[in-house]
Amino acid sequence: MRSLCTSLATTEPGSTVTLEGWVHRRRELSRVTFLVLRDRSGLAQVVLPAGTPVPPEETTVRVTGTATANAQAPGGVEVTEAVVELLTEPAATPPVELWRPSLDASLPTLLDHAPVLWRHPSQRAKWELAAASLKGFRATLDGLGFTEVATPKIVGTATESGSSVFEVDWFGRPAYLAQSPQFYKQQLVGVFERVYEVGPVFRAEPHDTVRHLAEYRSLDVELGFIEDHRDVLAVLREVLAGMVASIEPSLAERAGARLPVVPEEIPVVHFAEALALVGAPADEPDLAPEHERALGAWALAEHGSDFVAVEGYPMAKRPFYTHPQPGDERWSNSFDLLFRGLELVTGGQRLHRPSDYAQAIRARGEDPSAYDSYLQAFRHGMPPHGGFAIGLERWVARLVEAANVREVTLFPRDLHRLTP
Repeated sequence: MRSLCTSLATTEPGSTVTLEGWVHRRRELSRVTFLVLRDRSGLAQVVLPAGTPVPPEETTVRVTGTATANAQAPGGVEVTEAVVELLTEPAATPPVELWRPSLDASLPTLLDHAPVLWRHPSQRAKWELAAASLKGFRATLDGLGFTEVATPKIVGTATESGSSVFEVDWFGRPAYLAQSPQFYKQQLVGVFERVYEVGPVFRAEPHDTVRHLAEYRSLDVELGFIEDHRDVLAVLREVLAGMVASIEPSLAERAGARLPVVPEEIPVVHFAEALALVGAPADEPDLAPEHERALGAWALAEHGSDFVAVEGYPMAKRPFYTHPQPGDERWSNSFDLLFRGLELVTGGQRLHRPSDYAQAIRARGEDPSAYDSYLQAFRHGMPPHGGFAIGLERWVARLVEAANVREVTLFPRDLHRLTP
């Protein structure tokens, strides 16, 4: 029966054990040869007689031997009197030495050789941060009475705008890769009240920056029977706290992550106030990256918070389904959440009355009938509702303070990359 490397620490000395994994490192000394084995759990040390042939690093092997106490071995136990059996052909030399503590590779090398370089323990830990965050995301929302849903990723119309979609041939007629599950998750509020989804979204915007991807994982949430966008922000706060709590400190250390403290109440500033804080013109329609960084620094200095929410973005910069701010319809009941000076989440309250949708769509110069499949849910009664979406890769990038979101994306897709 196979044992994992980390289970050696609790194995009775003298027991026969079988390990399977990759040859992480070979060290040939005059009196002994060391083989360090790596599996999904960690590392184990195998001791072989000097001169024993050892397969190249990254070869998959089976090791059978005796568990032997050694305080200097990982976990205090090593494998001696071992027999090494190859499970594949000897491995080719990897692009970089994966046994070194840090992964010394340029970004192009990292991306070109992603299937191999993700094996490095510190690199692999970055995606384990994502996996742990997803676990916390789901667990928190499940505990709040949400239902996980799955919506189409090929759609007949654009969600946000026609200029930023990927068109595909759907049996001879045009279709599009979904920019978001927005329309569907709103409709499903009319079924389940509270829904969430984890899935890919596709943006054909020609961005070539360190923060944008053409395909990324979106963590979408929508909930009904709210008062306004502040109720949405309160749920977002719980979700972020759950995501952070799901990450073990040992994992954060392996990944080089600095975990934030999610405050009991996230600081909030109105968009107009935010412009004044960063010295931007009062008629600025959006926050530039340098404004986001300045607001992040302000939130940390004034509130001791890595997070700050900017509410009340101009309606002109928000999608047509966004609810305006009561009493002053220049502004919206929406927000962006900044995490360490970078936009992480967009959220807010949606329109829910069919008459408001008809007016908003006509204001765009469009015919409401073009949105009939979307609007039918509203004609049959929809509660006040709202939601948000978190970019998973951007979240992990901020945790590890990566210079480029591609560093934490398994197989990034952007303007230039379709492989590997």
